[in-house]
Amino acid sequence: MKLTRSRRAILVIGFAAVFPWAGHAESLAIRNCTWCHGVSAHGYSPAPGLAGQRREYIQNQLKNFSEHTRDNPFSRLYMWGATANLSPATAHGLAFYFSTLSPQAANDGNRELEAEGRSIYQLGMPDSNTAACVVCHGPNAEGVGEIPRLGGLAYTYLKRRLEQWGEGYHAAARPPMPRIASKLSANQIEALASYLSFVK
Repeated sequence: MKLTRSRRAILVIGFAAVFPWAGHAESLAIRNCTWCHGVSAHGYSPAPGLAGQRREYIQNQLKNFSEHTRDNPFSRLYMWGATANLSPATAHGLAFYFSTLSPQAANDGNRELEAEGRSIYQLGMPDSNTAACVVCHGPNAEGVGEIPRLGGLAYTYLKRRLEQWGEGYHAAARPPMPRIASKLSANQIEALASYLSFVK
């Protein structure tokens, strides 16, 4: 009987969870992740890069996927199944492993929008009383704790993620992101996603 890719992913993660955490690239759970996130974890569109992402953020998102609170279409299609049998210990191990890898900037945004995006990130939008992204995500968009690294993520991923906040997906997430993203215009999202894709 032929298994679908998502069913294979569930089996691989479930199988890996019964063994002690290996903590290296030969782990079955890690290899399962790299099908979509890349061997170096720099991402294959539309899957984001995980290399250098905050450990706490990755672990929290894996929990959100398994609890179905991160509910955008690709999460439903791929990540809900992939995390269905993920043990807390394996989730912790995956988060630790990917957080230790070196990130790499996607460099795929629109250079003409970079300056505008930098301004939004660093200064916010006073006209709409919107705080600067730098306040939470750090001067180099490196994130802190459960707040994710944004620097260097792919333009297409960042753009769609910001749009989804405004569309009401992942509404159970902690504030202020749903409120902030809902205030961004299409042009501001393009500029912000472009800028962040170049941040190293």
